[in-house]
Amino acid sequence: QATLAACPSKATLGRHLAQRLVQIGVNDVFSVPGDFNLNLVGCCNERNAGYARSRGVGACVVTFTVGGLSVLNVIAGVYSENLPVICIVGGPNSNGYGTNRVLRHTIGLPDFITCFQAVVNNLVDAQELIDTAISTVLKESKPVYVSVSCNLFAIPHHTFSREPILFSISPR
Repeated sequence: QATLAACPSKATLGRHLAQRLVQIGVNDVFSVPGDFNLNLVGCCNERNAGYARSRGVGACVVTFTVGGLSVLNVIAGVYSENLPVICIVGGPNSNGYGTNRVLRHTIGLPDFITCFQAVVNNLVDAQELIDTAISTVLKESKPVYVSVSCNLFAIPHHTFSREPILFSISPR
């Protein structure tokens, strides 16, 4: 099997995020099908996706805002129980940021029920934002929010071809 460094065309944001989740023991990522998320383990609603954690760090994927609002109560409960959950949101296209246009379903970040929020809308700082979110969920044992622009997951970028530093903090 070739490494990502040897195959830079496979060094994408989506692969980086998946690799980092596996490195911290996330075997399943639970989601509700929608227009801005990945095809993963399907759940019938966001509550099931948000509570989908049996040990270690849990991860769920929901749609931008509509799914995020549905999972809000679950993430608040996860926060109060000190459970490490990464809530990944398929955000709007990165071309919409900074244009002063109202982005579809935009209401803001859930900073009151997560200990870290990352909005990944460019590839240059994506690796740092994702790794900071994962380090924070491990250190704080509380949920984090990671929104990734829907058009960025499959784009190769040289920053993802470097071998990332392994996480050394175990979840509480």
